[in-house]
Amino acid sequence: MTDLFEEIIREIYDDGTEKTANHLIRRVKERDGDVPLIFKKMAERPEVLISHLLYKTSIAETSALDPKCVELISLAVGAALNCRPCTEYHMRSALKKGVSKDEILEAVLLAGMLAQSSVLADAYRVLDSEDICSDGSCSVGGISSK
Repeated sequence: MTDLFEEIIREIYDDGTEKTANHLIRRVKERDGDVPLIFKKMAERPEVLISHLLYKTSIAETSALDPKCVELISLAVGAALNCRPCTEYHMRSALKKGVSKDEILEAVLLAGMLAQSSVLADAYRVLDSEDICSDGSCSVGGISSK
């Protein structure tokens, strides 16, 4: 594994989970200027925060993608999931990593396109389903499908 991953494991062993969780929260605040609400809530159960950050760290530290690309993907996923805090957090992080506003816009447009496609694909499958209109009373917007 990575040096950071091993450093966190050593810290847990040496200092315990509560002190390690508090240190990790401070490290996030120093790096990002803020601590996401989910991290604050997870910190109430130090083992949950630590396991989440270990998982996140192991993915980031071993990724074949460059950090800018990771932030753009994270930003796009946050936008597609309608998670405003996620989108804001990853937008700030992307900007700090040198991502341009044009690149951010492109990622958001792609996320919106895919989110829309997902909604449409799911709705069309439901509409075309044999089960939903099997009793002959199916109509959408006053228009019968039979």
